[in-house]
Amino acid sequence: MDKNRAKSNKRKRLSKAQYEVELLRLQTELTYMLEWIITEKKKVVVVFEGRDAAGKGSCIKRITEYLRPRHTRVVALPAPNEEERSQWYFQRYIEHLPAAGELVIFDRSWYNRAGVEKVMGFCTDKEYEEFFHAAPEFERMLVRSGIQLIKYWFSVSDAVQEKRFQARLTQPHKAWKLSNMDLQSRTRWVDYSKAKDIMLARTSIAEAPWFVVNGDVKSHARLNCISHLLSMVKYKRVESIKLELPPRPKDESYTRPPFESQNLIPEIY
Repeated sequence: MDKNRAKSNKRKRLSKAQYEVELLRLQTELTYMLEWIITEKKKVVVVFEGRDAAGKGSCIKRITEYLRPRHTRVVALPAPNEEERSQWYFQRYIEHLPAAGELVIFDRSWYNRAGVEKVMGFCTDKEYEEFFHAAPEFERMLVRSGIQLIKYWFSVSDAVQEKRFQARLTQPHKAWKLSNMDLQSRTRWVDYSKAKDIMLARTSIAEAPWFVVNGDVKSHARLNCISHLLSMVKYKRVESIKLELPPRPKDESYTRPPFESQNLIPEIY
């Protein structure tokens, strides 16, 4: 672990209560941000990449928890099928790009080619090199079309990743998070590190630079990432219409059926 990361990790951690208060404050700001995106018909794409067990998924869940699902989409594509492998590499991602008034989050993205595909030998050297020529131009086209593109790399130290992998091995509710590919990533740590360094160096462009999140402390990573995301989208709070609940009409002609007459599920709790 490098000295800067170690120093950062030694900072006093927020208590659970402090974390929850701050998280709710930031999540409230996210709802304001989305209302502005909808009102102003903006298009925002956020790319999440990073090490396995770095905390990308849990951060995405906190971001989207209170956002309107009709205007917020999380895209997590499976491995390409035979037809998709015959297409232009970026083709299957294009259909998931936002329309006006939408926020789209990619839980892994076209950067699979620069990471797992390169390390695991799923692409040729020619395809790998072509990616680095095409990706910056592809992203510049997105930005010119009016899409704001924000890219995050979640970094986790070897020791912390090992601890999280061990938890996935022993905790049944987390077992689904550990795939054979994840296990292989542990044995290819250096290869993935080299691929990551090359990717960040060759695809961090002025129009869409990479931002690195220290994922060793999950609660801090979530707060830091959400706070940064809010700072990147220059939103303004939209004045909302104040709603009042209308009185419930009384209708003596209707009587609810007895509760116990319905097919109730067992009340175990």
